[in-house]
Amino acid sequence: MPIAPLRYPGVSSKIVGQHRDRLAVVYVRQSTLQQLERHQESTRLQYGLVDHALALGWAQQRVLVIDEDLGKSGTTAEGRPGFQRLVAEVSLEHVGIVLGLEMSRLARSNRDWHQLLEVCALCGTLIGDLDGVYDPRDYNDRLVLGLKGTMSEAELHVLKQRLLAGQQAKARRGALRLRVPMGYVRRPSGEVVKDPDEQAQIVITLLFEQFARLGTIGGVLRYMVRQGIQLPCRVAAGPNKGDLVWRRPSQSTLKNVLHHPMYAGAYVYGRRPTEARRKHPGRPATGRRVATPTEWQVLLQDHYPAYITWAQFERNQRQLEANCNAVQGAIQRGPSVLAGLVRCGRCGLRMTAAYSNNGTGLRYMCHQEKKVYGGPRCQSLVGGPLDKLVAALVLQALEPAALEISLQVAADVEAERHQVHQQWTYRLERAQYAVERAARQYHAVEPENRLVARTLERQWEEALGEAERLQADYARFLAVQPTTLSSAERDAIRRLASDIPALWRAPGTTDAERQAIIRQVVDQVVVTVHGESEQVAVCVHWLGGHRTEATLIRPVARLEQLSYYPQLLARAAALYAQGADRPTIAQTLNREGWQPAKRTTTFSALMVGRLLARQGLRYVPPVQAAALAREAHEWTLQELEQLLGIPEETLYAWLCHGRLTARQVTTASHPRWLIWADAGELDRLRTIRNTPRTWKRPTPKQIPMDEF
Repeated sequence: MPIAPLRYPGVSSKIVGQHRDRLAVVYVRQSTLQQLERHQESTRLQYGLVDHALALGWAQQRVLVIDEDLGKSGTTAEGRPGFQRLVAEVSLEHVGIVLGLEMSRLARSNRDWHQLLEVCALCGTLIGDLDGVYDPRDYNDRLVLGLKGTMSEAELHVLKQRLLAGQQAKARRGALRLRVPMGYVRRPSGEVVKDPDEQAQIVITLLFEQFARLGTIGGVLRYMVRQGIQLPCRVAAGPNKGDLVWRRPSQSTLKNVLHHPMYAGAYVYGRRPTEARRKHPGRPATGRRVATPTEWQVLLQDHYPAYITWAQFERNQRQLEANCNAVQGAIQRGPSVLAGLVRCGRCGLRMTAAYSNNGTGLRYMCHQEKKVYGGPRCQSLVGGPLDKLVAALVLQALEPAALEISLQVAADVEAERHQVHQQWTYRLERAQYAVERAARQYHAVEPENRLVARTLERQWEEALGEAERLQADYARFLAVQPTTLSSAERDAIRRLASDIPALWRAPGTTDAERQAIIRQVVDQVVVTVHGESEQVAVCVHWLGGHRTEATLIRPVARLEQLSYYPQLLARAAALYAQGADRPTIAQTLNREGWQPAKRTTTFSALMVGRLLARQGLRYVPPVQAAALAREAHEWTLQELEQLLGIPEETLYAWLCHGRLTARQVTTASHPRWLIWADAGELDRLRTIRNTPRTWKRPTPKQIPMDEF
C-alpha cells in the first residue's frame, strides 16, 4: 500500500531545476538484524520515501535507493558501505537531495554527520526528513541540522547508558545470564548446575588435580593426550544444540578452563571489558582486554556449584602468572634442576641456564648487563656442581619426611590409577550404549524398507567395531597398569621413599620431576663468584623463610684463577728444590689434596713441568745431553716447552705439519725428536706463539664460463 506523500512547507523556494536534474537518494538503514526482522514497519516507511521523492518532482529513473547498511549500526561510518557510497555520490555532485526517515538513520556520530553537511553545502545538495527539506548552505537550516545531529548522538548515548545500567543492576544480583563453560549446563529455569554426565564431571575434576600436581598447562595437556582423555563440550547452537560432544584437548581450551572463576563457584561480571581505542575499524567485536580481578565489576562467591575452592583458584592464578612472568620460573626442559631459580649475588638478576655440547654442558650465566647495555658479562659458572650441591641439601632436608612421603606417594598413585580406569569404564559404557541403541533402531525398522535397514545395519556394525576396539585398547592398558597397586609395588614405593637419594637418582625419575621436587621446598638460590676464582658463595632460600649458606668449589679454565695458585707454585718449587722429579712432585701434590683447575683430573708430570717453567725452573730430563748425539742449536720438545712456554703438544703438532726442522734419534729407551732452532728461529717461534689466530674465508673457486 503506497504511503501518502508529505507536504513540506517552503519547498518551492529551496528545490530548483538544478536539484531535479540530479539524483534523489533515499537512504535506508536499520541498526541490527533483529530490528530488521521485528520492526518491519520502519523499513517500509523508509522505502516509502521513494514516493515522496516522486511527489517532489523527481523522475522515477532519477530516484536511487541505498540500502546496503541494513543491519549496521550508525555509530560510525566504518563498516557502512552504503553511507560511504552516499558521501561519494554527493562529492561528485550527482545528488540533488538526500532523503531519510530521520537524521539518526544517516549518522549517529557528529563527526560523520558534520562531514556529510560540509560536503552537501559545497556541492549544493539538499537534505530532507519527515519535518521538511533543509539547505546546508542556509545558516538557519544548518543550525537545525546541527542540533538534530547532536540530539541523535545524545539519544544513542542515553539509550546505551540506560541499557548498560539495567544490565549492570541485573549483574549485581547475579541474575544476568552469562555463557557457561564446559562442565556446566543451564536448565530451562535459568539455574546453572554441573553437567549431568558423570564422566564430564570426572574429566573437569581430573584436569584441576593434574594442574595442581604438574603446575603447567603443557604438562596437563601432555598427560591428557598420553591417557587419551577428551574434554566434554555442549553444542552451543544449531539443530544439535545442547548435545554432549567429546573433543581433543588444546592449550587454549585448558587455559580458558584454568582462568575461569566459575569453576570456583564465583559469579563474575566484567572479565572482558571493551575499550573503544582498541577496536579495529570495521570489526566492532574487537577491543576486548582481560581485566585483573581487582577490576571486576561484580564478584559473587559461592554462587554456582564449584569444582574447586576459591583458595585453590587463587593458587592456580598465581601459578599461571609465575609461569608467564618467570617469578619463580616454570618447569623447563633440560638437565638443569635449578633453571629459573638461580639469582646473581652481584646484581640480583635471574641467571640463565645455557646448554652446550648437545645439551650435556650446563652453565648458569648472568648476561643481562651485556644483553641490555652492551657491558661485560656479570658472572657465570658451571651448573653441574651447583645442581649437585643444592640437590644434596634438598635431599637432606627431606629425610625426616620419608615415611610420610611414602604413604602420600602410594595414595596419589592409587588415586590417579583409579581416575584413569574410571575414564575407561565410562568410555566402555558409552560405547555399549551406542551398540544397544543401534540394535534397537535396526530391529524397529520394517523389513520391507531395505534402504533404511541397510543403513541401520551399517551403523550397528560400526558401533560394534568401535566397542571391540575400545575393549582391546582397555585390555592392553590393563596389561601395563593394573587397577590397584600390588604388594610388590607398594613395597617398592616405601623402599624408594625411605631412600630418597636412590629415588632421586633412579633412571625413571625425569629432570622435570626433579625440578618439581626442588620447587616444592626452594624459593631461590643466590650465587656469588669470588672474583674469577673457584670459590662460590651459595645461599639457598627455602620457601619457609629459612636460609642455608654454603661454599661451592667450581672448576675454572686456568690455574691462575685458583685462589691458592701462589701457594701451589711455592709448594711445587719447594719440592723441586728438594731434588724431586716431576712424577714425584705430582704424586706429592695429589696426596696433599691439591687440585688442578678443571677438578676432573689429578696433577700429572706434564702439568708439574709447566708449573716449574712458569717460575723459570728448568727441568733437566732423565736423558742428558751427553746421551743424545746432538748438533748445534738442537733442542728436545721438553726443553723448548720450558724455554718458550709453548706446550709440548703444540710443538709436536707444528712438527707434524712441517713448521719445525727436526730429526729423530734413537736412545736406549725410545726414539726422541731433536729440533733445530737458533736465535732467529726461536724469535720466529715466539712471534708465531704471540700472534692471534684468525680465520680466513677461503677464496671461492673461479669456474670458467665454458663449463656451464
